[in-house]
Amino acid sequence: MFPRKNTSKYLASNGEIQWCFSQVKGTLDDEITEADIISCVEFNHDGDLLATGDKGGRVVIFQRDPVSKTSVPKRGEYNVYSTFQSHEPEFDYLKSLEIEEKINKIRWLRRKNPAHFLLSTNDKTIKLWKVSERDKRAEGYNLKDEAGEMKDRGVLTGLRVPVLKPMELMVEASPRRIYANAHTYHINSISVNSDAETYLSADDLRINLWHLDITDQSFNIVDIKPANMEELTEVITAAEFHPTDCNHFVYSSSKGLIRLCDMRMAALCDRHAKLFEEAEDPANRSFFSEIISSISDVKFSRSGRYMLSRDYLSVKVWDLHMETKPIETYPVHEYLRSKLCSLYENDCIFDKFECCWGNNDQAVLTGSYNNFFRMFDRTSKRDVTLEASREIARPKTTLKAKKICSGGKRKKDEVSVDSLDFNKKILHTAWHPTENIIAVAATNNLFIFQDKF
Repeated sequence: MFPRKNTSKYLASNGEIQWCFSQVKGTLDDEITEADIISCVEFNHDGDLLATGDKGGRVVIFQRDPVSKTSVPKRGEYNVYSTFQSHEPEFDYLKSLEIEEKINKIRWLRRKNPAHFLLSTNDKTIKLWKVSERDKRAEGYNLKDEAGEMKDRGVLTGLRVPVLKPMELMVEASPRRIYANAHTYHINSISVNSDAETYLSADDLRINLWHLDITDQSFNIVDIKPANMEELTEVITAAEFHPTDCNHFVYSSSKGLIRLCDMRMAALCDRHAKLFEEAEDPANRSFFSEIISSISDVKFSRSGRYMLSRDYLSVKVWDLHMETKPIETYPVHEYLRSKLCSLYENDCIFDKFECCWGNNDQAVLTGSYNNFFRMFDRTSKRDVTLEASREIARPKTTLKAKKICSGGKRKKDEVSVDSLDFNKKILHTAWHPTENIIAVAATNNLFIFQDKF
């Protein structure tokens, strides 16, 4: 399942990977402030930085502890590196609409210099942030005194050269670009292209292509808005660029379709190059079929050969060379199929769960309810349900697999479906790009787990 040459020491007797608790960020109090609820999680390309966005419009960046990175065995420990207010609440006076400050997505740009750059977006506005370090300051100005006040030029008797002196390390976050007024509907996705010059942003009906240096112009590359809105049958739910082919991108829809587009074919990519769709089993057809087939997230594998999609009840792996059906389907919480009516009534059926690939494309990770999250090993076909809870928030505590009882007599170590807490949900997860370290957002807490050490 993982790229270690000898994984036997990390496996339990039943062959499952052993994960252990590393850290938890955020207060473990019962009282939760709405603004503190985490809305996105993202590792940067080398995994040294981990960014979270919340409903209060804040971005918190954690940096991997250098000692934990070089220790034997390696440990996944992160400390707060920078915190800044990315977005503020706004009001659209023309539409009488409040615009939330909630951060919908964060995407890192590949590093080109000592500074780090990331894109963050709320429903309407995307911002490019520069995060940089400063550990020196200039002293000995000719025209300013130490307090920064201008000197009287009449008292200047000589010219001196300012010098750089050491100071306490300071991390600064500054907005470099603001990309606004391009989306009529709420932005659900942003994705940076492999050319490192452009990125896309998607809302319910349109996808725009931006150049990172140009803020007042974007190109509309997908528009599915019908002339008559009463004829609207589907919306865009997620979009992502291919990790290596700069001309390819995919977008998913509420109909359970994934379309692969090639920007070389036409300026407007309304006609897809490939359509990935699984035929519905008539035996499973129900009132809720269309709702639960809506794709909430789509991700290319790190190799670019496969795609991962998440709908309400399952995770699917698609081969880019085969459009007719997924090559693998993993049920996430099939035991909820009999509960769809009550989940519809409490709106949980509309929850948008994300999914992510393991560091070598051999495992997939996604969330569920009751602070459970699910892992699937593509090689062995084993799966495990784990829990992010305060009870395991002790260093090196090994996570125990959870079993859910969907009917009949419940065993001692099983959890009853009727006792699941649907207010506790894992919507956002991230996997370190090269190591077995995962970040799981559980309401206002960020749990970090790693393989057993």
